[in-house]
Amino acid sequence: MTVKNKDNYCVILAGGRGRRLWPCSREKRPKQFVDFFSTGRTLMQATFDRVCGIIPIENIYISTNHEYAHYVIEQLPELPRENVLSEPVHRNTAPSVAWATYRICHRNEHARMMVIPSDQTVVREDRFQESVVNGMELVARNDQILALGVVPTRPEPGYGYIQIGDSVHGDNIYKVKSFTEKPDRQFAQMFVDSGEFLWNTGIYMASVAYMRQHLHSIFPAVLRKIDEPGMHVTLENELLFVEENFPSYPNLSIDFGLLDNNKDVCVMRCDFGWADLGMWHSIYEGMRKSQDDNVVIGSNVITEDCRGNIIKVPQDHLAVINGLEGCIVAEEGNVLLVCKKGDSSALIRKYISEVQLKYGEDFI
Repeated sequence: MTVKNKDNYCVILAGGRGRRLWPCSREKRPKQFVDFFSTGRTLMQATFDRVCGIIPIENIYISTNHEYAHYVIEQLPELPRENVLSEPVHRNTAPSVAWATYRICHRNEHARMMVIPSDQTVVREDRFQESVVNGMELVARNDQILALGVVPTRPEPGYGYIQIGDSVHGDNIYKVKSFTEKPDRQFAQMFVDSGEFLWNTGIYMASVAYMRQHLHSIFPAVLRKIDEPGMHVTLENELLFVEENFPSYPNLSIDFGLLDNNKDVCVMRCDFGWADLGMWHSIYEGMRKSQDDNVVIGSNVITEDCRGNIIKVPQDHLAVINGLEGCIVAEEGNVLLVCKKGDSSALIRKYISEVQLKYGEDFI
């Protein structure tokens, strides 16, 4: 049985709109709140299950938005309500981490924290837990950010790439030499061929004190104002302050906030069977294929003369498909999408804009 360290905390990021998996991820119910693989648990619940094996439940925080907070409360009834950090406006992930860091720091100034997206899969849970435990021990001893990276298996343009530098702190820990977010396929191929790059999992660890110090250096003095002399901060005061001041934060991702131009960042090379669930084509690449190279996700499907497709339709529907190659077939509610798989993100963005303009929000 894993001993859960009372100083270890986790922030699960669950506030995104998940548009790149449209139409199965919708504006009113994004992918993290969907049982995407028909396992009986949503992506957020699966992430929660993964981390609560090594971190006390009372030390887990969910970062989300006002319009999605009810999903968190419904799907994680065991989580203390005050651990749902509900933001008044959509910003990127760095402001979310800044607020969570503030909350954790005021609760335990000796804490170590992990930041993890809610939309990932991990095949080897034991290796994941081992990496997290080792990483938390490392950042407890050193003032630096630790990212978790995995060896790339293909030139995926939708992922971030971390170039490793000198080895530090023993085996599989390296200085971060550079960071490139979502390169085009040609550069991604060069990165893979070089053997010098890892995929960025978006999982980060640091002591809460060091994380707060670093975020202070890149953000305007928003949350710092609440700590001015003479301020008596209660949870109610904090929530009111965030409601009024959170919109002042810039739209910055935690990946750029931590990895870009920070000399005190290291990366751990991990091997726990990781996949990001951000895009249709990356899900296809990361999943086991049928004999005809199709990926069927929780759906009743009959295929004939079909190759290289990813297919997801409602469980109470039946799809019969003939002669289709290299496509996404995705149906949810009032939308059916059939398009070439390729690097699907740009196509999906284009279709969402067109549908929103012609048919309105009910289809988004």
